Amino acid sequence: MEKVAIFVDVQNVYYTVREAYGRNFDYNKFWSQATAGRDVVKAAAYAIDKGDKKQREFQGILRAIGFDVKLKPFIQRSDGSAKGDWDVGIALDAMEYAERSDVIVLVSGDGDFDILVNRLRVVHGKKVEVYGVPKFTATSLLSEASEFIAIGDELLLG
Repeated sequence: MEKVAIFVDVQNVYYTVREAYGRNFDYNKFWSQATAGRDVVKAAAYAIDKGDKKQREFQGILRAIGFDVKLKPFIQRSDGSAKGDWDVGIALDAMEYAERSDVIVLVSGDGDFDILVNRLRVVHGKKVEVYGVPKFTATSLLSEASEFIAIGDELLLG
């Protein structure tokens, strides 16, 4: 059975799906599609923790599906800007699990991951499936992916 490692950039998916469709990503449908006929060696969802009740409920749903939920605190800077991204954490985990996996699934449209995807494919010889909202997925990431799976109606709630 093919071994898969899944890495979800929760903030990227939330905002791009909201902007493109005004709806939410269906993590259950995604899980069914990404894991069909595969053995999951790692599934992690990376999120920013603001500590509110609704967010904790959502994190519980992700855990119930099968994700290891990794959280970073939300940082509000004195100038009003905010910080919170998991790019380095996602990249490190993807590299760590590359040798144990046949397929790496990355859910993000962030072009910062193009180098990671290239290394996973070229250096480690892995198939890398990238799920993203077409109009918000970086061209550089699209060109590095083994396969791009567009997030559209079939992967949305409602």
